Amino acid sequence: MPIQGTSSLYNGERRDKDDEIFEALGTTDELTSNIGFAMEFLEETDFGNELIEKLTKIQCLLQDVGSNLATPREQSNEARLARTRFDAEGNHVQELENWIDDYDQQLPKLTKFILPSGGKSSASLHVARSVCRRAERRVQPLVRDQLCDDSVAIFLNRLSDFLFNAARWAAQSQGKEEKIYNKP
Repeated sequence: MPIQGTSSLYNGERRDKDDEIFEALGTTDELTSNIGFAMEFLEETDFGNELIEKLTKIQCLLQDVGSNLATPREQSNEARLARTRFDAEGNHVQELENWIDDYDQQLPKLTKFILPSGGKSSASLHVARSVCRRAERRVQPLVRDQLCDDSVAIFLNRLSDFLFNAARWAAQSQGKEEKIYNKP
């Protein structure tokens, strides 16, 4: 049987597999996989339990992001929209902001650019951060076209900042040095 070039969204609509919605879904899936990879490294440490709990919650929220992305706002009925609405009150974004501030207070002030480094836990969180930035770029056209909730893009934006701080915190907690950018 030949491979079909379309896939179904939550609302039953079929779109090409390379549609911008599937690009955003695939990138958020890649993001949650990279977070899971980072968590495996954190589990090998003595300090990572609190961060692992946060990252597990983030993985669950990314599933909710995926539900929102898979339910185009204009083409879906109200019942499906209500089930897949994401962070309308901004609670998840505020929680990320609180976590960012908490880690900021524990970390040395940045005076130079750092390179992804600081041990396996930290470096893998930097990879997740960079994938998160790509997910944010993939979601932006969907927000612009009102196919998903604005809060999805806001969440991804704040998530990348959280992952940056989490990577720095992991390096510090493990006593690993962050590599500093030096112009060659």
